[in-house]
Amino acid sequence: MMETAGRLHLIGSIPLDNSEQVFRRLASELGPYLKRMPDGETGERSRWVYFQRQMLLDHPAMEIDPTVPPYKFIQWDGKVVREVEQVRFKPGVDPATVVFETGYDKAALASWEVFKRLRDAGAIPRHVRFQVCLPTPQASGYLYVSGPARETYFGVYERALKTALANIVAAIPAADLSIQWDVCQEVLAFENYFKDRPAHYKAQIFEMLGRLGDAVPTGVEMGYHLCYGSPRDEHLVQPRDAAILVEMMNGIAAATKRRIDFLHIPVPKGRIDEAYYAPLKAWKQPAGTRLYLGLLHHDDDAGDKARIAVARRYADDFGLSAECGWGRTEPGRLPGLLKGHRVAAEGL
Repeated sequence: MMETAGRLHLIGSIPLDNSEQVFRRLASELGPYLKRMPDGETGERSRWVYFQRQMLLDHPAMEIDPTVPPYKFIQWDGKVVREVEQVRFKPGVDPATVVFETGYDKAALASWEVFKRLRDAGAIPRHVRFQVCLPTPQASGYLYVSGPARETYFGVYERALKTALANIVAAIPAADLSIQWDVCQEVLAFENYFKDRPAHYKAQIFEMLGRLGDAVPTGVEMGYHLCYGSPRDEHLVQPRDAAILVEMMNGIAAATKRRIDFLHIPVPKGRIDEAYYAPLKAWKQPAGTRLYLGLLHHDDDAGDKARIAVARRYADDFGLSAECGWGRTEPGRLPGLLKGHRVAAEGL
């Protein structure tokens, strides 16, 4: 039987008002099954990286690119989620001198103080790590930066992310910390969602994800969450099967020198067919890496069991999760999501 702690993984966002509410709710309902706990990405982070767009619009080195039309953000069924004016570096700006304040370190350190206080008081199990979820440069780059400026932007934003990461790991003991890299636009690039992806997109993605992973010090837990996006709680692309996700997991592992503690991939609700899971046979599981399958869905205990049963034919050992974070879901669904996770964990 699987060890109790670590049966469940939470992606990050939770539809509650603040980190203390999140920590108390998760600890009381799922605490024994978690090895790490996110702060819920409340406030300005509730729409994932959307607040980074405002940071870019306010930055003195950036401007809206007048040479490109607004970018249409389209989900799987053709609905336009939103149209976004993209930015570029202002003419004459040297990108090497540009510094972005992402805000991720400040948010993490504020939540860490709450986490530490609650854990010291016994409200959070002692074994649980504090989970910090960070985007990659491609997240804001593909969404908010125009094509001609994008590759340069990736380098500038990677530098900013590593600065934020350094501030986080300097303040939080390694044994208490878990870093999750959110990998979404990269998955969409593999699916040809972005028609202006570069010819070398695969090498670009794997090299970048390897650098980010290796920037996390040994002793700090580190993993990757692969995602198809959920701006309206629905995928931007409906995957044909798990083949692209498996290719990416293998590529990330090959590019990362340090240990990867966990990998998470999504499973759409309707996929109880073997075809979706069959590519998992090609996954080259690195030593010490736990796979989490995001196959738990709201108010669908029977479906969860069916998906678990099919997945077991193709993966020997895995933990459970939802497809993505819950920050964009209807808050009234939270009790059902927590209950479904608890029921599934009890059944492992």
